[in-house]
Amino acid sequence: MSDIHRTGIRTALATVPLVVGLLAATAVPAGATAGVHPQTSLTCRGAGVDPDARVRHRAEIVIDAPLRTVWDLQTDIERWPSWQAPVTTAERLDPGPLRRGSAFRWTTPVPPNPTPATSLEITSTVEQLRHHTCVRWTGPATGEGLHIDGVHVWTFTKTRGGVRVTTEETHTGPQVDADVPTATAILRQGLEGWLSDLKAAAEARTQHRPR
Repeated sequence: MSDIHRTGIRTALATVPLVVGLLAATAVPAGATAGVHPQTSLTCRGAGVDPDARVRHRAEIVIDAPLRTVWDLQTDIERWPSWQAPVTTAERLDPGPLRRGSAFRWTTPVPPNPTPATSLEITSTVEQLRHHTCVRWTGPATGEGLHIDGVHVWTFTKTRGGVRVTTEETHTGPQVDADVPTATAILRQGLEGWLSDLKAAAEARTQHRPR
């Protein structure tokens, strides 16, 4: 998911790397493409993001790596902290390969703002998944003074130059709905940062392995 704080609860949102999209730089990372989300939602097995959510963003990137490498990095939840600095902990709540019904819990730090420093905890459940093609998960993110319900969809498509990864996420909750522009900007930064980190990790791994 992502964060949202500004002026009291808003400052909390705007100064933090809130989740599911998570951290990232203010500028769009090299290679990531963003823009006004289309009218149709990204889907996995026919299910998309929350159609009623006011906070949403879609972004994509092309990664010069094999599809299996990109997929394995994204779905090996417990290794997220090794290539995403904003993810401090990540644990699977069930064994085996990621599949429909799988659940995982992950955290990201929230620095001091109007509230004391805390950690944002996200519990995600996989609702839809198609191997090497798409995954959709949902779940709440909670921290001191903040609650977000998120829906996150990812698709993976072979293309010239590697793999096109597209992601779309929506957030709902009293704090984000109170300041939609700020919440959307932070979600955008998080998603584009995630894509940039995934690209860097996959391409670095590819340099050391034969295709």
